[in-house]
Formats: sequence, C-alpha cells, structure tokens
Amino acid sequence: MLITRIYADKDGSSHFEDMHIETQPSGPLGLMSPPLPVSSMILRENEPGYSYPWHVAPCRQYIVMLEGLVEITVSDGTVRSFEPGTILLVEDTFGKGHTSRSPDGKRRRSLFLPLPD
Repeated sequence: MLITRIYADKDGSSHFEDMHIETQPSGPLGLMSPPLPVSSMILRENEPGYSYPWHVAPCRQYIVMLEGLVEITVSDGTVRSFEPGTILLVEDTFGKGHTSRSPDGKRRRSLFLPLPD
C-alpha cells in the first residue's frame, strides 16, 4: 500500500517520498499491514477554497483523505495533488514546511491520526 511522506531534511527543506507499506494475507479479512501505532483520531473539515501559507505540521501524523482534493507544495518546489483514499505521513515538524490549498474549490474532509511521541 502506498503512503506519501512529507519530511524535512537536516536543513529544514521539505520533500515528498513515496513509501510502500507491505501487507500480508490475513485469511478472509484480506491483506493487512502490521499494526501502525497512533495516539488519537481527529476529524477535520476544510471550507471550500481554502489556502494555507507555509506552515509545519504540529506533530508527526497520518492524514487520510476522505473527500475533496488537496494540493500540497513542499519547499523543494514540488507540487502534488491528493484525492480521497490517499494516505499521507506528515513529518515536516520543523523548517520551512509546506503549503496546502483546495485546487478545485470544494470542501475537504480528512482523518488525522497523530503518532505517539
């Protein structure tokens, strides 16, 4: 399963990295990954047409896109769009961070899963 990671290098520049999480057969339950630890769950809704300037993540967290699109720019200049079903691992908690905006002007709903400290 693909997860897109956003991280900061030692100089504080943010980048994307594609990570593949291995899944294993789990009988009638299908394919499953090993358990991934999270500390809580936050439901988030962004109003249509939002645009957030440069910011860092408040903590290391997974973001699962449920509805709408998000366009994220990292400080190395790369821009990517993410749609429902996408999983992000956001780890740029220092440095320049990233921007995020609604490329289609529609509402966005997502699930935030902070990682334990």
